[in-house]
Amino acid sequence: MKIVSACLAGVKCRWDGEARPCKKVIELVRNGGAIPICPEQLGGLETPRIPAERVNTRVLRKNGQDVTEQFVKGAREALHIAVTAGCKEAILKANSPSCGFGKTYDGTFSGTLTEKDGVTGELFRKNGITVITEEDL
Repeated sequence: MKIVSACLAGVKCRWDGEARPCKKVIELVRNGGAIPICPEQLGGLETPRIPAERVNTRVLRKNGQDVTEQFVKGAREALHIAVTAGCKEAILKANSPSCGFGKTYDGTFSGTLTEKDGVTGELFRKNGITVITEEDL
């Protein structure tokens, strides 16, 4: 069993109210091999929402609002679901401040990537869950 970013499974839960469907992820969910989650929604954030990026250890919206608490809460909820379901692997949305793994946007809202995990990607990795992104499929 894998845990996957819901937007990759076709759920319209991204910041812009859209999805980023990935055929392989959708197939995994359809076949019962994956559980879709959206940590940002699990943390209580609305959809659509103002874009956010990681700035050091904080997560800030483009308007400057600090949403770190919601991102951390959502990551913890996602981890709880993953552990409860026995998930050892995750496929998370690349570059996301929540789900990103390896690279995320740098906090300038300029489209620049930096070597940093998203909040959920980082928490999963620290708890022994193997993380890849849709770009690795």
